[in-house]
Amino acid sequence: MGRPKAILPFDGVPLITYIVRNLESLFAQLIVVAAPEQKIPATGVHLVCDDVPYQGPVGGICYGMRACKHPICFVTSCDAPFLSVSLISYLLSQISDYDVVVPVWEDRLQPLHAVYRSSVLPALEEQLARNELRPIFLYDRVRTRKISEEVIRRIDPEGLSFLNMNTPEDYEKAEQRWREIRRRESAETDAAMSAGSATSSISCTVELFGGARLRAKIAEVNLTLARGATLSDLLSALADRLPVLVGPVITPDAKGLSRGYACNVNGRDFVRDASFEIHAGDSVFIISADAGG
Repeated sequence: MGRPKAILPFDGVPLITYIVRNLESLFAQLIVVAAPEQKIPATGVHLVCDDVPYQGPVGGICYGMRACKHPICFVTSCDAPFLSVSLISYLLSQISDYDVVVPVWEDRLQPLHAVYRSSVLPALEEQLARNELRPIFLYDRVRTRKISEEVIRRIDPEGLSFLNMNTPEDYEKAEQRWREIRRRESAETDAAMSAGSATSSISCTVELFGGARLRAKIAEVNLTLARGATLSDLLSALADRLPVLVGPVITPDAKGLSRGYACNVNGRDFVRDASFEIHAGDSVFIISADAGG
């Protein structure tokens, strides 16, 4: 690239700051691993430095994992500006019976967009001692869940999560893609506002119980939907508001509930039909099997 990627301007801030902001809604602890003497903009997160420089991704993962207070870590690189919070949430939801969850995109494993249990740290440190600097050497030694491209496309159709920047040309293309995304989002917002002026909207309340509440760290959400909105529309809006629920609670396509969760409307009817119409003033309860009562 010719200059440190972490400080490339992106959306008006250094790239590392942009990435940290995108991940703050998902994680209680964020750790940035830098090379020795590397200057990193203040991000308000835990900063650690490699003990030894030039030890590749395994070195960075090891030093970050040593500083982590939690049993599960999501790892990404500093040059991936289009991370999908929904995809990350889905990967996290798949770790329960595994040590590593890693996506496969275009027939390649993506070790720098993967979830690792901190219990694999000793194995990674052994790799480091053998100078095996690629994380994929770990995968045959531990319980590894590989997420297929077919599954990924349901959440991130273009695979933008795996777009990184290694050259000035890559950087220029990423900036152009970002501008295109912003223009599209602006056009969609304008269209929605125009539609809203012609079609009245409704307000409803979603209450979360059990595991859904624990993940979202919130008990109640107020949503505004278009008149005639369905349960599928409501879940899509809820996924946009609380992306941490995608995967564990809401299906990756944001149109239904994951296994183990149920929906009750106004305390009367348990609803499974995604086309069920939501009405103004409805109270929708998302209940997990561990919620009780």
